[in-house]
Amino acid sequence: MGFEIKRVGVIGAGQMGNGIAHVCAIAGYDVSLNDMSTERIQLGLATINGNMTRQVNKNLITEDARVAALARITAAENLDALADCDLVIEAATENEQVKRKIFQQLCPVLKPEGLLATNTSSISITRLAASTDRPEKFVGVHFMNPVPLMQLVELVRGIATDDVTFDLCKGFVQKLGKISTVAEDFPAFIVNRILLPMINEAIYTLYEGVGSVDAIDTAMRLGANHPMGPLQLADFIGLDTCLSIMQVLYEGLADSKYRPCPLLVKYVEAGWLGRKTQRGFYDYRGEKPVPTR
Repeated sequence: MGFEIKRVGVIGAGQMGNGIAHVCAIAGYDVSLNDMSTERIQLGLATINGNMTRQVNKNLITEDARVAALARITAAENLDALADCDLVIEAATENEQVKRKIFQQLCPVLKPEGLLATNTSSISITRLAASTDRPEKFVGVHFMNPVPLMQLVELVRGIATDDVTFDLCKGFVQKLGKISTVAEDFPAFIVNRILLPMINEAIYTLYEGVGSVDAIDTAMRLGANHPMGPLQLADFIGLDTCLSIMQVLYEGLADSKYRPCPLLVKYVEAGWLGRKTQRGFYDYRGEKPVPTR
């Protein structure tokens, strides 16, 4: 007892990882940000700076707070640089083998009392924990995208997660100014168990010709009062991530209602992954997004 989280490591400097590093630094934690290359880390740091600047312009934080928070974030060029972290959060791509490999490489260098967390949006916490040397110190901490704006964090404990680890991570989330909800370790947890099948059904609606991209998104924005249409949201999440989550649901629950839409598979095979590749259900290469179907 008496263990305190002071330094946080974040593996992955993409949209989720840099968002997690952002909110941790704002909350006063020292942060080590890691990725596969120096270029990716620098791009993540530039994104954080840009997002914090927008917060300053909206009077959400002060300029002094921005400068102080940025000073708390250091580039971790390799996993050895995370050795003294009290908590390491993995925010790599939504692929179980990738995540397991990261944990197997990290565990030998992380201090024995260090906690491990994954930001997975769908994969079994128990299975990921089993690939580490400390399953009792492993927990799911699923942030929502975009991290600086979204209030919710899903906390998911594996079968081996101990109470101390869970309570420490719950307190950590609270210090970030987020609200936690506890989900059981079932495929896709709560939010994505409900959200992704809706998105998948919207893609089926497009696939079957029930409506166009614009018609489907307009219908759900104005008819269900959603802030953005499901196809626009899919592009924002990333179609590869959507497909990965649907595959986890389909395989993990063995129910045909979770079968990924063939059109979603086709878009991913084409490399049309949404905003991050400039094409998905919308084409983002011009002045304004244009539906691709």
